[in-house]
Amino acid sequence: MKPLKKILFATSEEKNLGFTLLRIFIGIGLIIHGYPKMFGGIEKWKGLGGVMTKLGLGSFPVFWGFMASFAEFFGGLFLILGLFTTIFSFLIFFEMFVAWVFVHQGATFFVREPALFYFFTSFMFMVKGAGKYSIDYHLFKK
Repeated sequence: MKPLKKILFATSEEKNLGFTLLRIFIGIGLIIHGYPKMFGGIEKWKGLGGVMTKLGLGSFPVFWGFMASFAEFFGGLFLILGLFTTIFSFLIFFEMFVAWVFVHQGATFFVREPALFYFFTSFMFMVKGAGKYSIDYHLFKK
């Protein structure tokens, strides 16, 4: 009964399973959204990177578009693995901030909600790390 209690109740000592499932779920979502951007090519990256003019960083739109695509697609992949979680979470955090504030500016909450969702979950992983069931834990545990 005790192992089942650890899995079923959030108040148990074993919270890493839920943390891992959330990490995998978020990672899959990011990969699904990031795949067409990552493999869309230079024109796609140029269009995505054009939003950086709103931040005063209008130069190199292809670079910025590639970085947004990279953060989303590979960030999702690395979240699933739990590898370099803090670094990729920061990239996702920044990308989703830009999407939430600048790309979807003036849109309804429902249009902005996915970016906001990924923004806050990436912040959580950035601060808390990948958890016990991750490659990070085994590579970098103290």
